[in-house]
Amino acid sequence: MPRSQRRAAIVTGAAGGIGSAIAARLDKDGVDVLAVDLASAAATYSGPGVSHAADLTTREGNRDTVRAAVETFGRLDIIVANAGFQHVAPVADFPEDRWDALLALMLTSPFLLAKYGWPALLEAPQGGRFLVIASAHALVASPFKAGYVAAKHGALGLVKTLALEGADHGISACAICPGYVRTRLVQQQIATQAKAHGLSEDRVLDDVILTAQPVKRLIEPEEVAELAAFLLGPHGRSFTGTPVSIDQGWTAR
Repeated sequence: MPRSQRRAAIVTGAAGGIGSAIAARLDKDGVDVLAVDLASAAATYSGPGVSHAADLTTREGNRDTVRAAVETFGRLDIIVANAGFQHVAPVADFPEDRWDALLALMLTSPFLLAKYGWPALLEAPQGGRFLVIASAHALVASPFKAGYVAAKHGALGLVKTLALEGADHGISACAICPGYVRTRLVQQQIATQAKAHGLSEDRVLDDVILTAQPVKRLIEPEEVAELAAFLLGPHGRSFTGTPVSIDQGWTAR
């Protein structure tokens, strides 16, 4: 397919986990991908697309990311806001700098990417697409995750607003809300959750991590990527302003 006919996407947090799987899946569909991550991760990125280093907790990082995509590909059709991290602590002990960083990366960055990318999305021939990789925690809460839960709930509100503002302009906005996915972020939670709950690490996965999921299995990143490809593809045009759950029954309770 000629470059002029290929859609172009930004995927944040693309160096691993869900972001890497989505970048690979979009590339398979013939989409040009700007694979965005922190400098240390971007430097060793070996996946598809064009690697781009950015600190998405800053306005400049988000602005430069949009500029790089448009300059590299000549267009911007898709934004996938996926980058994130977790911090587990009781509210009374929750570090204020971690709260600030969580909201900056998982709420303010999607807003800024939408703001700076909006003019390009308006010109997307097949309609602009904005996708947030949220979480089941955009719909429900868990203890010890105040920053993450607040950011994900806010990101879902942002998606709904973008969908309403984009409806008359061919721009759709959705959120994917996975349960626990087999990523480094989840693996890192096991030790911190064990400490917070006073459990041994070998009990954390079933008794804490997956306790809310009726199906006791981690979701694979490729499963989320397949859903993302559907929502961003021709058959996903009618999905806008809504969370799409892939959570092993978590929110069915």
